[in-house]
Amino acid sequence: MALNYIWIFFFLIAFIVALIKLIFFQDYVIFSELVNSTFEMAKTGFEISLGLTGVLTLWMGIMKIGEKGGIVKVLSRIIGPFFQRLFPELGKDHPAYGSITLNIAANMLNLDNAATPMGLKAMKEMQETNPHKKTASNAQIMFMVLNTSGLTIIPISIMVYRAQLGAVNPSDIFVPLLITTFFSTLAGLISVSIFQKINLFDKVILSWLGGMTAFIVGIIWYFSTLNQQQIENISNVASGLILFGIITGFILMAWRKRVNVYEAFIEGAKDGFKTAVNIIPYLIAILVAIGVFRASGAMDVIIAGISWGVDAVGLNTDFVEALPTAFMKPLSGSGARGMMIDAMSTYGADSFVGRLTSVMQGSTDTTFYILAVYFGSVGIKRTRHALTCGLIADFAGILAAIFIAYLFFH
Repeated sequence: MALNYIWIFFFLIAFIVALIKLIFFQDYVIFSELVNSTFEMAKTGFEISLGLTGVLTLWMGIMKIGEKGGIVKVLSRIIGPFFQRLFPELGKDHPAYGSITLNIAANMLNLDNAATPMGLKAMKEMQETNPHKKTASNAQIMFMVLNTSGLTIIPISIMVYRAQLGAVNPSDIFVPLLITTFFSTLAGLISVSIFQKINLFDKVILSWLGGMTAFIVGIIWYFSTLNQQQIENISNVASGLILFGIITGFILMAWRKRVNVYEAFIEGAKDGFKTAVNIIPYLIAILVAIGVFRASGAMDVIIAGISWGVDAVGLNTDFVEALPTAFMKPLSGSGARGMMIDAMSTYGADSFVGRLTSVMQGSTDTTFYILAVYFGSVGIKRTRHALTCGLIADFAGILAAIFIAYLFFH
């Protein structure tokens, strides 16, 4: 589904729900709230874009240094055989492989500010070889879905929120969250592979997926033996060390090749600034649509309907109170974060709902935000099966979060 239809859908549903509220419930302020939400979300979209400007300028400058220093080619050679099967249309030694590798690594470490510029760099490099500039290529879709599935190894920010809201053991969601996010990523990868007819039984793909599974299991086992303070300390040290190590490594590699590091940085930084400016209209458009959908009460109607349906078939409804976080997560990262905090404040950080919302928050990334920012940065308007596969990953993450939370906490 193209972003055009998504935009129309949100506004149309918001209008219908608001009209019902006005006619049948005499809610005389509902349309004023919808209008106010458009201004609020437009402001939010611009502020997010403005905040991204500095980060994009910095990291695309660093990426340019790495590119001229040759380290991106080194990373591409290491992971090339696997990526060549997942991104067959890119061929061998495509410049995007290095950026894709760094982006996925940053996402796994929950380094959002570092992941976005690297992702936009990868999208731009793939766009250069995309024959249909307004339509997403297979490679761009695979990359976008791997991002939106949100594989995270160190969910430090969620544990911090839990600690602030009084959780006895803020890290008790660590293992459930790791399992959940791995399932969502696997679902996203498989769904794209089916659409694009990628052979998942290829021995290279099987060996890489097997190795990553073993690595995830090892990480889960290791961190499950630590207490919350140890997890926080190791996470902070590892994240900072790896991030600054990347910067230093890029600079040293470039210096060794006698590259003018400062000029390389400036060259990349200019591209980063231009990219940030290009994102603004796309981001504001999708956030405004999400804002009116939320302000209309359509989300509340969906939750009430699900609760009634679950209760009607005799199933436990304890998970329903956590669904606003699940439904908001694909639409708005900050909105989902706010709903997670609200749920923990209302029901308690150590309640079933509080823990479930924490797992849901970390299970996937913000699909519509990534769709708007990544594709918008290169002017793509026809997203093909990107949204479908992204939502499949989200749905798998929600189901896995509910099942695992019942297994661990209920």
